[in-house]
Amino acid sequence: MAEVAKIVWQGGTMLAPTPAVLVSCGDGSRKPRNLVTVAWCGTVCTDPPQLSISLRPERYSYGIIRELGEFVVNVPPVSLAAAVDSCGVVSGRTVDKFARYGLTPQTASTLATPLVAECPINLECKVERIIELGSHHLFIARIAAVDVDAALVDGAGRFDAARADLLGYVHGHYRRLGEELGRFGFSVRKEAKA
Repeated sequence: MAEVAKIVWQGGTMLAPTPAVLVSCGDGSRKPRNLVTVAWCGTVCTDPPQLSISLRPERYSYGIIRELGEFVVNVPPVSLAAAVDSCGVVSGRTVDKFARYGLTPQTASTLATPLVAECPINLECKVERIIELGSHHLFIARIAAVDVDAALVDGAGRFDAARADLLGYVHGHYRRLGEELGRFGFSVRKEAKA
């Protein structure tokens, strides 16, 4: 195989695609409810189930999450792209983002923090560790519960991600996820004999 010409850039945050999620925080009494857009979110462990989000300490939501020790990762559909973008550029210090963008705070099953009803997947998270890395701090959290839109679960109990029409983020641009190319393990699965 021939080498492909590559241009080498300085190290940077070019990993893509990533999910573009709405992180909700605040309990409405001790701390106001808020939403923040996060594109640096990912799974870090299966057992126990954990994920991480990275936030800048100067973000309004940072202090709320740090103090209460919980948040919800709300995975939005493409139809919420404008709200997701706006929640990342407008500060919750002066705006109720739920009200401004027509999003519904829904009671979570294990947390005081609300989830976003319009998002087909909501991961209720309890902070276990905060690692101060530099410009961002990494919140590692245990996933206490996963809430999914019942209309997107088939009779066998499988979540239909294609119908969820989930939003992705690729180096500054929001994207719709494309067609399915296979299921985990498809490349080594043996075909059934006829």
